[in-house]
Amino acid sequence: MTSVFDLAPGTPVVPVVVIEDAADAVPLARALVAGGLPLIEVTLRTPAALDAVRAIAAEVPDAVVGAGTVVSAAGVADAVGAGARFLVSPGWTGRLLGAMRESGVPFLPGVSTASEVVALLEQGVDAMKFFPAEAAGGVPYLKSLAGPLPRARFCPTGGVSLASAPSYLTLPNVGCVGGTWMLPPDALAARDWGRVETLAREAAGLR
Repeated sequence: MTSVFDLAPGTPVVPVVVIEDAADAVPLARALVAGGLPLIEVTLRTPAALDAVRAIAAEVPDAVVGAGTVVSAAGVADAVGAGARFLVSPGWTGRLLGAMRESGVPFLPGVSTASEVVALLEQGVDAMKFFPAEAAGGVPYLKSLAGPLPRARFCPTGGVSLASAPSYLTLPNVGCVGGTWMLPPDALAARDWGRVETLAREAAGLR
């Protein structure tokens, strides 16, 4: 199966988006794409999330929209039904992993320990989300995993910033990072899509 890392090769950052109003989804996605960040993770944390995924999938063809905070088989089905082209979870269970496999779209199950990584590798899964990245050990932890577990590739998310992202992106086992710094709350509240585009362009230039 295609990996999430193959959906937009070379893209260093996946914006992690929380959308409260589905009407904001399309202009926000267009700003991120224009800034060079086509992979967009819409978290399933709000009632508007699935409508936002549908809108982006239908109206922003250059975006590769995915669903994050996927924590159940039902969530997998809902997200894929809405048009999500990849799935991201903060953690995983056997049932959730099975549902993500059966969905037919690439996925990043969440891990924060070496044992969880080994368990996924046993299942034939080598693309993972490292979460919460900063709280779980950050760059030093991922660097220490590269030697004994070279097959695993990660998208660190959780506390990653413009300042820390470059350090993650230099690691051989990091395919991209997830972050929210290009989506400052004041810009979103003001619907300042130009500022979002500018910050996205800055993030896209990290690699």
